Amino acid sequence: MSAGLAQRIAAFLDAHHVMSLATAGDKNPHAANVFYARDGLGLVWVSDPASQHSCELQVRPQVAATIAPDYADFPEIQGLQVRGMAHRVADPGEQAHLLGLLKARYPFLAKLDTAPPDLKAAWAQAVLYRLDPQRIVMIDNTRGFGHKETLEIGGVTD
Repeated sequence: MSAGLAQRIAAFLDAHHVMSLATAGDKNPHAANVFYARDGLGLVWVSDPASQHSCELQVRPQVAATIAPDYADFPEIQGLQVRGMAHRVADPGEQAHLLGLLKARYPFLAKLDTAPPDLKAAWAQAVLYRLDPQRIVMIDNTRGFGHKETLEIGGVTD
């Protein structure tokens, strides 16, 4: 694993907040945007366990994700394409650690005790998930059209 590329990827993840998560259960592919926090290069989020993407990753944990801001001109495009395995986090110790990362990144989560009842109810139903990347491709058109660098994690290759 390239330490320099991993550091640039981590900095990019820290600078952005929304991940588009793609799942594929037994039928058709599906994509959903979720707020995330970073744990190393792992990505964590909370979601309703009854949502389509949550149900699908229970059936098929292989997922893909992208993180990219909105651009109006192709020479400015930068982003990440991620492939890996996602799962529901069950271990209470890991849950506490990862929820701490989410609350540190998103201060509104620390104020849920004063939130409207519908938001409190949604949070009470939410479940914690984690994406462990196997491959991350960093796209950076500021370095040349179509410039890509690939980070393979854990020896996974195409």
